[in-house]
Amino acid sequence: PVFPGMNGSAIENFSCVIYNIFLMNCTWQAGRDAPADTQYFLYWQKSRDEEEMECELYIKDENCRNMGCIFQNVSIGIEKTYFLVNGSSKDSLIQFYDEHIDLYKIEKLMPPSNITVNCDEIKNDCIIQWQRPQISHSNKDVCFKYEINIKYK
Repeated sequence: PVFPGMNGSAIENFSCVIYNIFLMNCTWQAGRDAPADTQYFLYWQKSRDEEEMECELYIKDENCRNMGCIFQNVSIGIEKTYFLVNGSSKDSLIQFYDEHIDLYKIEKLMPPSNITVNCDEIKNDCIIQWQRPQISHSNKDVCFKYEINIKYK
């Protein structure tokens, strides 16, 4: 497909991460050949049934150019989420960038909580317990694997 706009003007290195259970950041870099006055705008659509929405809170660089977006109260659905970043410039048409992302694949997990260690010197053993990390998309315990690193002092 041939996209309208100047080659090299679309954004590059688009990436998103979900953290702290319901926050999401998406960031990008300006196209290598985009004119200096190019401004970018992010739109996203959580599922085919929902409306496309523009970013509400942009991350800006020192030239006030939009270089990312902060999302709050993000919930992960089963469908891929559609992201589109387009741009505008006085000088030329700017190519758009779009991508479908499975949100559950970009979630950065919180650490386990309520970690307790009870050691019994007579039996010479310890019981370590914790609660699984909170995640935004599921209440299943089955997908977690844990690694315990014990250092003796």
